[in-house]
Amino acid sequence: MKDQSRHWFPRGDTKLLYEFLPGDSSRQTHGLREVKRLLVQLTPANAPLTLLDLGCGSGDSFAALSGGKRVLRWVGLDVMDSQEVISRARANLPFCAYDGVHIPLADQSVDIVYSRQVFEHVRHPQLVIEEAHRVLKPNGVFVGSTSHLEPFHSRSYWNYTPYGFCLLLRDAGFDSILVRPGIDSLTLIGRRLLGYLRLSAVFDPFFTIESPANLLLEAVLRLSGQPAEQRNALKLLFSGQFCFSARKQINHQSVAHDIHMAKKP
Repeated sequence: MKDQSRHWFPRGDTKLLYEFLPGDSSRQTHGLREVKRLLVQLTPANAPLTLLDLGCGSGDSFAALSGGKRVLRWVGLDVMDSQEVISRARANLPFCAYDGVHIPLADQSVDIVYSRQVFEHVRHPQLVIEEAHRVLKPNGVFVGSTSHLEPFHSRSYWNYTPYGFCLLLRDAGFDSILVRPGIDSLTLIGRRLLGYLRLSAVFDPFFTIESPANLLLEAVLRLSGQPAEQRNALKLLFSGQFCFSARKQINHQSVAHDIHMAKKP
């Protein structure tokens, strides 16, 4: 719910993004934190869940998400020529390969699709988002993060504005869409520059704690009494990465499936 007690009237680009801005917090976050929070929030707490890690790489999220009270069936998916897949140390996990577009899972078979810093590397993002929608059960959640103002890296194809990515999600049939700020762009640029001196690790803690520009923005905006929505909007404007979450409508079987069927002659 938006906090109506605060008087803030979004304008321009911020007005476009306003419906996707959370009002509960403006804390910098990251994809793994968001999916962990989702696992805690979903009810009933003892219900088993199937989670698809879309772009799982080496499969690190398996250990990070396992071991809790909830029974979690983890499935990892990635393209075979990914550098992280090639250097994968573990082979005893339920990994699947795909062609970069078509997810080899049945319709409505997954409770959560999780994707951390993957979509900047996806050649056909709209098609893959439609596929994520197809495999999710009704009321299932798509959660993760991607790049906004991040320097080119690891064969990345795209950077997304938060607003543009929200439209991709909505076009695929998702609703309840929210975006939250991740690490700021200036910190990522500094990290990339220091990488040439092999000092990029100096900036690594800022992926999980407030990065310098975010700290400054948060302090100034709080002192001026700005609500969480505006704090989020300003931090997203300068973000290097951002997080997203979106839900598949309960009464919507599959927009992605309908789109594919409509394309058939």
